[in-house]
Amino acid sequence: MKLLGTTKDLQGNRYHFAGSFQFINEDWMKNKNKNENETEKKEKINNSNNNQKIQKRMKKVVFILMAFLFSSVFISCNNSGEQSSAGQKDSIFDKEKIGVLIVNHGSHSKQWREMLLDVETQVKPEILKNKRISDVKTAYMEYTRPSIADQLKVFDSENYSEIIIVQMFLTISSHTADDIQNIVGITANPDVLATLKEEKIEVYKPKARVTITPLLDFPGYLKKNIARRYKEISKDKGNEGVVLVAYGSTPYNQQWEELIQDIGKYLKLNAEVENVSYAWCGHVVKFATEPTTNAINQILEMEQNAVVIPILVAVDEKFQGEIILNGIQAVENHTEKVIYRQDAILPDKNINKWIVDIVDKTVK
Repeated sequence: MKLLGTTKDLQGNRYHFAGSFQFINEDWMKNKNKNENETEKKEKINNSNNNQKIQKRMKKVVFILMAFLFSSVFISCNNSGEQSSAGQKDSIFDKEKIGVLIVNHGSHSKQWREMLLDVETQVKPEILKNKRISDVKTAYMEYTRPSIADQLKVFDSENYSEIIIVQMFLTISSHTADDIQNIVGITANPDVLATLKEEKIEVYKPKARVTITPLLDFPGYLKKNIARRYKEISKDKGNEGVVLVAYGSTPYNQQWEELIQDIGKYLKLNAEVENVSYAWCGHVVKFATEPTTNAINQILEMEQNAVVIPILVAVDEKFQGEIILNGIQAVENHTEKVIYRQDAILPDKNINKWIVDIVDKTVK
């Protein structure tokens, strides 16, 4: 205070102003320092808060990364386990091993069965030229053994990875539409399964993968087959009509009649046969002989002679040897007017070739 008074007396207000300025500057400095301290505190608080936020964020990031890494490791381990389990499941098939199963209807007739086994014998060498195929077997759907289930079990016991089923059904039936798919476990129709059980046909789903080939184009093959067989026994084609005798089917009656009509047209164009009649000889007529007799008489009303041709897969003593033959013998002067050979669709080289070709296409 004394300094300010002396300064004021000597130099006037300038020093007073200076003193006043000094005073003001000191207050400002105090306020500035105070503000800076408060700012520093606020910055420290803000920095502390920011650090806490950053730490929280980092923790979240670390947690997410850890969770991601853990889940990745878990999934990887789980997939590895699944692959290992799948590998164990497939380990029964160390390598590809393909078998072919030729499936036919079956019959009580030994001759009928042997004709189907002959097909296997004839096609087997050609099929086995494909090195991916290891064996060829035959199975009967009903009436006799080995059944389809029997042969599938054999393939399983020998660790086959795939079984190709060739359906040797050369005429229209429900077996190819429903039965076989249910027998091998591809489908499971309750009604079909109940019928199979009632008929004592065993159902078996193999470990091996099952592939069923497309059906034979039997209308096309039958036309050529019947035309060939007619020409082999014809004696006077200008005065002959043809009688086709087939097993028949109640649910497929319309398809059978259409097939007969197509065969008739084919015979007319390719064998010069003007008149064709037909008869059923199976369940649909209760194995009666009269339908065959009536069909022959229809032809004899228009032609001098009748050539009878069975549309049956193989020779069965009951059908060719009894039902059809007895129906022929009931015709007047049958020995002179009726030409008949107890044959069947088999053997047929064209059908054998089809079996070989369809197996080869399926494997490829």
